[in-house]
Amino acid sequence: MQQEPTYKFMSATGTLPYTMTNDYMFRIVIQRDQETLINLICSILHLSREEVKSVHIENPITPGEAIDDKEYQLDILVTLNDNTYINLEMQVENYNNWSMRSLAYLARKFDNLSRGADYSEIKPVYHIGFLDYTLFENHPEFFARYQVRNAVDNYLYTDKFNLFVIELRHIELATEADKQYGIDIWARLFKAKTWEEIKMITKDNPSMNSTAETIFMSNSDENIRELCRRREDAIAHEQYQKNKIQSLTAENSELKDENAELKGENTELKDENSGLKDENSELKDENSELKAEVERLKSLLNQNNQ
Repeated sequence: MQQEPTYKFMSATGTLPYTMTNDYMFRIVIQRDQETLINLICSILHLSREEVKSVHIENPITPGEAIDDKEYQLDILVTLNDNTYINLEMQVENYNNWSMRSLAYLARKFDNLSRGADYSEIKPVYHIGFLDYTLFENHPEFFARYQVRNAVDNYLYTDKFNLFVIELRHIELATEADKQYGIDIWARLFKAKTWEEIKMITKDNPSMNSTAETIFMSNSDENIRELCRRREDAIAHEQYQKNKIQSLTAENSELKDENAELKGENTELKDENSGLKDENSELKDENSELKAEVERLKSLLNQNNQ
């Protein structure tokens, strides 16, 4: 009888040093454990395990080694079954450019035709973003799928150009289909902050034991923890700079409003001054008329006295 493997994460307690929403931790775990990558892809693309013949990460990194900022532009590029490209990205900071940025990544990879090949040989592309914020405030959705479709009757133009967005803050909006394929469970695992949460998830989903163990081993690696810390520091610094810019922009806007008010007041004063000048001119005219009348009366008086 085969003995069940012993998982070290089962003895862990308390808060995780770094969760899967840390994009460096996300990248390391997905890269280290192929079963995690395969199971995640199967859930999102609604595939059976047997349909996955091969997966290959095109942009691997060496765990624990420092990486430059350019490597964070795209977290994980995967080739599935040698005929499909999948971009996987974890994003916790809202830079208000995701819709355009994700389309740019998708379009670049969609241009994958070999020289001389027919356009029908273009390989399917998926850009899958895990966002820890709401992409469209007026349209929250847990798992959104975007494709090129007819604007009138929704007829599919092509199934080779796919943009998926999974909002980790809206797990409560998961559909029955999302739950059937366990996408909501993956979201809970990515968001889990304690080992107790992870153990509750794996208790009902033993296929995720391997993922949980990789999370544990990665959090136990001092070099990986240091790079996760640097990543969070970088994000915090970006957020500080963003808030500073917003504050200065708001102050500048207030100064512009104040300046506009002062200009308005100055215009009013000019109008009042112009009105006073008109009144003064009218008074001068009246005074001239009065003087002329006085002179006329004096003239009449002198005539009468003669």
